[in-house]
Amino acid sequence: MAGSPDAHLTRRQVLISGAVAAGYAMAARPVRADAIVTSDEGLVAGSVRVPAGDVEIGAYRAYPATGGPFPVVLVVHEIFGVHAYISDVVRRLAKTGFFAIAPDLYQRQGDPTQLASVDQILSSLVVKVTDAQVMSDLDATLVYAGADGHGDVSRAAITGFCWGGRIVWLYCAHAPKLRCGVAWYGRLVGDPREQTPKHPIDVAATESVPVLGLYGSDDTSIPPATVLAMREKLATGKSGSQIVMFPAAPHGFHADYRDSYRPLAASEAWKRMLGWFRDHGAA
Repeated sequence: MAGSPDAHLTRRQVLISGAVAAGYAMAARPVRADAIVTSDEGLVAGSVRVPAGDVEIGAYRAYPATGGPFPVVLVVHEIFGVHAYISDVVRRLAKTGFFAIAPDLYQRQGDPTQLASVDQILSSLVVKVTDAQVMSDLDATLVYAGADGHGDVSRAAITGFCWGGRIVWLYCAHAPKLRCGVAWYGRLVGDPREQTPKHPIDVAATESVPVLGLYGSDDTSIPPATVLAMREKLATGKSGSQIVMFPAAPHGFHADYRDSYRPLAASEAWKRMLGWFRDHGAA
């Protein structure tokens, strides 16, 4: 998941990336010089605190400055946490008319943005995060969005990337009142652990919320056989969920700040996501 060493960048790329990368997780660097930056003009955007049980968790949220209330989209971060890319996704969704919010689902365990490698994030942080906590924190974020006055939770959806893509499948099984979900290259199978007792394939047949899965054919971390198995499981259920495979697209093909970015696949997948929201009443 991590990129190539900084030494492989040209001097110009280093100069450009130095400023751009400031808001990105350390383990996600180097950052592409042409990473997308979405303005917050016309938006109410920024960090907020979400009451979640006995703590307040941080979140980044954005919505149009006029009008509303707006359909809510929960944005579930990658393994790297709520860094610049996820905040930008939130603003992109807000620009299209959503109340978008990305909660920090690692806050109780630590700050992934300051860890130097994916291995460090996995071994010291992710292994401690329980699915039960994540489901509860997302529930709390929906409550916050509804209480804010600018979000319409009767038209709520969820989307997530990588680590967050797996969570989308699980949360749609947990929260049947959601209109729909869109999972970007989230892991589908795995061995059960105390922290993660089920995986998407375990809930596929009984899920009632329609999920659109967006996956790449060249994703080496998610074998095609697992995608095929997930499709077969979904076919036995009644949710209407679908999986779209993008040819020659690797893991992280929407992550415009990384070398894995594939503009054509990313653009087409984004359009499909917005269409999925619209077709299922979340827009």
